[in-house]
Amino acid sequence: MHGEGMPPKDSASASSQGDTMATRASVRRRQLGMTQEELARRAGMSVAYLRQLERSSDDFDTAALMRLAAALEMPYEELMAGRRDAAPGQQPAAAHPVLIRLSERECWERLGTHGIGRLGLSSDTGPVVLPVNFLVDAHTIVYRTDPEGAAAVSAGDQLAFETDHLDEQSRNGWSVLVTGTADHVTDPDVVRTLADRPGAQPWAGGRRDLWIRITPSEVTGRTIGTV
Repeated sequence: MHGEGMPPKDSASASSQGDTMATRASVRRRQLGMTQEELARRAGMSVAYLRQLERSSDDFDTAALMRLAAALEMPYEELMAGRRDAAPGQQPAAAHPVLIRLSERECWERLGTHGIGRLGLSSDTGPVVLPVNFLVDAHTIVYRTDPEGAAAVSAGDQLAFETDHLDEQSRNGWSVLVTGTADHVTDPDVVRTLADRPGAQPWAGGRRDLWIRITPSEVTGRTIGTV
């Protein structure tokens, strides 16, 4: 029998073959801390059958796969097709990726006019990263938030903003990081103009009447390509 520290060669190499039913079953088993013997017993199948399943994505008996999904404590659809709401980056990296620095002009081009990014700031309990809707306004980043919420920083606070894009099919992507100083937007005419722009309505809903502008001190970015 194969011990957990020394998985079968085919099983160990399966993780490099992409997101398949076989790799999802193998990875989930390891997440749950189960041996192949224990999982096979719970799923009502032989260890040999389970090992074969974890080595390939060939057609297997549907009833057996449904028992396997139940033993792995995951929906059958997720076992067979993966999570529809999975985090980006499920596919393996390209064979020869290259990390390239973006110019500031290229960074602003990637940011476009609006979208969703992540705000990095300090709190009483330590560093915090929060998702926010953002607008690009005259080479500044603007977001709106609840005046009592975690993203309601004070004017003059230093903070960071990051957003990115990943293309799973072409195995490339980019990220942009903006660091700068926060300021409160209080001019009613400016607030009205910002609120009417596409992307100004927060995905999280609720009243978010505090508008904050990040004036950049540095704008940097990277893109991933292939050779």
